[in-house]
Amino acid sequence: MNSNVQELVAYIARSLVRDPDAVKVVVTENDASVLVELSVAPEDMGRVIGKQGRTAKAIRTVVKSATSLDGRRYSVEIL
Repeated sequence: MNSNVQELVAYIARSLVRDPDAVKVVVTENDASVLVELSVAPEDMGRVIGKQGRTAKAIRTVVKSATSLDGRRYSVEIL
């Protein structure tokens, strides 16, 4: 499941940014939660966050929906 989440977040981010080669997604997990860290080029940070954080919130909502049956808590951090 974690590789699917990693691929999902990377796909969404690459679709939004101008430098898709700079997109990096790292997944760190423990028993109860999974942390998905997304990093992009500095000039693309605004595209991933969006106005008032709407794009970032949408990414988090998609991840939460895609992993709702897993039973663990997923959180997305944009570095």
